[in-house]
Amino acid sequence: MQAEIISIGYELLSGHENTNASWLANQLSANGINVRRICTVGDDKNDIISSLNSAFEYSEIVITTGGLGPTADDVTKKVLCKYFDCNLVFCKSAYDNIEKLFKARGLNVTHINKKQAEIPEKARAIPNISGTAPGLWFDIDGKVLLVMPGVPSEMKMMFESFILPELKLKFKIPKIISRTVLTQGIGESYLSEVISDWEKKIPPQIKLAYLPSPCIVKLRLTVIENDGESFEHIIENLIFELNEIIGEYIYGHDNQKMEEIIGSLLSEKNLTVSFAESCTGGYLSHLLTSNPGSSEYYKGSLIAYANDIKIKELHINSQLIEEFGAVSEEVAIEMASKIKDKFKTDFAVAVTGIAGPDGGTAKKPVGTVWIAVAGKNNVSAQKFLFGENRILNITKASITALNLLRKEIIKYYYEK
Repeated sequence: MQAEIISIGYELLSGHENTNASWLANQLSANGINVRRICTVGDDKNDIISSLNSAFEYSEIVITTGGLGPTADDVTKKVLCKYFDCNLVFCKSAYDNIEKLFKARGLNVTHINKKQAEIPEKARAIPNISGTAPGLWFDIDGKVLLVMPGVPSEMKMMFESFILPELKLKFKIPKIISRTVLTQGIGESYLSEVISDWEKKIPPQIKLAYLPSPCIVKLRLTVIENDGESFEHIIENLIFELNEIIGEYIYGHDNQKMEEIIGSLLSEKNLTVSFAESCTGGYLSHLLTSNPGSSEYYKGSLIAYANDIKIKELHINSQLIEEFGAVSEEVAIEMASKIKDKFKTDFAVAVTGIAGPDGGTAKKPVGTVWIAVAGKNNVSAQKFLFGENRILNITKASITALNLLRKEIIKYYYEK
């Protein structure tokens, strides 16, 4: 089963990040549909038609995103009418959805939004429960064209709720088994060396993929099951063996997020946490508070970016900063201890570092970060050298800090 993704929009050709294509490719692959090609074109009639012709030559499923908005530069529906030699017709179900959304916001449907309820007469509308532009489903001689909005939240909801279930009914899609092991604190190249013998034992039918991101490496095991064959037990054994080799670096599996894992640990033991952030500027707090219900365990943070705030609000001894510097083990430990006492939490995390691109020295280059975790009975700090990219340093420091917190919670409450 072959699929092609066509991303439509001049903004994508101007460097705007194309998250839709990567998300769709991941979803299709995870469900046994091979993505043959991803193509990006502007809002140009000839380019869209050319990409459709090329896609249908090799693929049974063609998916487009973008160009369904109400403005003049959104041309996808007009191009599709030409491509299929048909006209736009009014779709009442699409209009009812638009009217419902506008009413919920206390607004009247405008003329331009009403036109979004017009669809090519050879298509059927795909409900868009979170936006005004309906999706489109075309059946073409055993193949399908699926047209979705470019707004990521609308596209994802439409694909998960309506498109994927119907694709599974229409096509005989093979069963895919996929498991992912999440690691933190070990680089991709070193990880590959450590598990090289384990990797050699993987049966040829099972594919291993290394999926690196800032401070995290995911190991994904995937197999397409044929009739009469089952690999679930084999994969589970492989994961068990992997845990024996690199268990200290494994923090979760599959789609788990670090912040979700920590939230569950804190909730389970009715524990609380607070943060003192410097170089991360609140990003650490942002990650944890992205969890629904985080108010149960997260009490707050203090972004002590400037030294005078560290002194005045966290009561860090000024002589400590003068002697060791704000980016030091001593200051990190004091920050964690003070915020824990100030907010009266069970745990506390402090981060202080040089995010860059300026501020580094020979002894403390850009990317130097000290992270301290205060637990029930002790507080400790570790030094990290993350690199020269400011945004990556903030991300890496926050993820690493969360993982150190996770380990500290497990140490005290799950390994007794």
